[in-house]
Amino acid sequence: MSPDTAIQSVRDHQAPQWFNDAKLGIFIHWGLYSVPAWAPLGDDPFAMMREHGFGYYLRHNPYAEWYQNTLQYADSPTTAYHRETFGADFGYRDFDRLFEEQTADWDPAPWADLFRTAGARYVVLTTKHHDGYTLWPSQHPNPFHPDYGSPRDLVGELTDTVRQAGMRMGLYYSGGIDWTFEHPTMESMLDFLDMTPQSDAYSQYANAHWRELIERYQPAVLWNDIGYPVSAEIEAIMAEYYAQVPDGVVNDRFQQRKPIPQWLKPILKPLTPFLAKLMTTGRPTHGVHSDFVTPEYAVYDEIKPYKWECCRGLSSSFGYNALDSKETTLTVRELVHSFCDIVSKNGNLLINVGPTADGTIVEMQRRPLIGLGAWLATNGEAIYGTNPWVVPQATTLGGHSLRFTQKEETLYTILFERPAGDKVVIPGLQTAKDTHIHLLGHHRPLNAHCSESKLVIEWPAEVPESPAYTLSISPRPTWRA
Repeated sequence: MSPDTAIQSVRDHQAPQWFNDAKLGIFIHWGLYSVPAWAPLGDDPFAMMREHGFGYYLRHNPYAEWYQNTLQYADSPTTAYHRETFGADFGYRDFDRLFEEQTADWDPAPWADLFRTAGARYVVLTTKHHDGYTLWPSQHPNPFHPDYGSPRDLVGELTDTVRQAGMRMGLYYSGGIDWTFEHPTMESMLDFLDMTPQSDAYSQYANAHWRELIERYQPAVLWNDIGYPVSAEIEAIMAEYYAQVPDGVVNDRFQQRKPIPQWLKPILKPLTPFLAKLMTTGRPTHGVHSDFVTPEYAVYDEIKPYKWECCRGLSSSFGYNALDSKETTLTVRELVHSFCDIVSKNGNLLINVGPTADGTIVEMQRRPLIGLGAWLATNGEAIYGTNPWVVPQATTLGGHSLRFTQKEETLYTILFERPAGDKVVIPGLQTAKDTHIHLLGHHRPLNAHCSESKLVIEWPAEVPESPAYTLSISPRPTWRA
């Protein structure tokens, strides 16, 4: 295959069926930042940017995995915590010894068991985050810190274990930020967008890492973050990847942004609130190939014609934050509702866990995942392998939220609330005479009839409590808005 033909094949590639059908993945942020495991608690980080400005956000960053960057600001809460806990002379890279000591007895099997129990179909591990520390013993060591990487192949061990458990394994790599190469102090969104190292040395380094990860682990997902050097021939790497993993998928964060000229920054500065909002939304890129887009801590209001994946933490951080509590972590109910909303709009959910440095996934993170898995054990047919319907959502006559999915000739209607009485009335659904309606997990079909463009369903009395309830309606009704 000629280089031009290979590149065209990349641009024609689309998300494979397994990714469309999978719906649920597990994101893992684990690294040196898991040792201090600290960040000031905050709400939606992108709302913080819009409300208080980017400089304030960086000093109060709720992402614990950004610990090293937050240390750059003398007036940040993280800096005060670090000095009090570790001392002013303790550098961030001194955490590597502690991390390696604590990961010595890590066992990947409990992770895989938890992820499978949660109902995940794929897993994505951070192989190198912005701090530059690698979770595998690379043949391409860091030129400034040759031993700055795990001597134990954490990536390989988890990859093998996840696959043995019947799930697919994807890999994350921070291609757009590496603080071992460049770590300027950021004060604005424009500084953030200008952070990618553009030297030939970094381009070759990142290319070598991605090629090594592909060759060694054959990942099902290439999940790049922040961007990629302009001089790198990333589509050539994608072509090599698809040749080795034809049903692999590539995310939308390989954007190659040219450096912003200094004279242009004052002109662009008023656009900062818009840029902060744009970061969360995700949209297909037209300069670099991608199979899906990745809004962060954000979802869409409508069905999208392209594949997307919401990535978010169980709390407001991806890396483990010891300050998190039950109150700052998603409940089972919140997680189930968010997941169903995403799936109804053609999305996947990549829900993150942040293990402690020794690899423990704490109970407050385990609880919602296990609860989601229990819900999926009964309701999974309304999720896996489904497609969006003509509308993603509606409201019952009693004011309760609904989400819709479909598969073959069946419509699945997911109720977010238990009906207050003995009937559920759904405006807009018109069924045929031979329609069969079942409540998943309930042993008998439900009685129902249509009246004035409303579907009236008799609700059984003995239904146990659940985060959400799913009605299977076959054949599919018609929608009359």
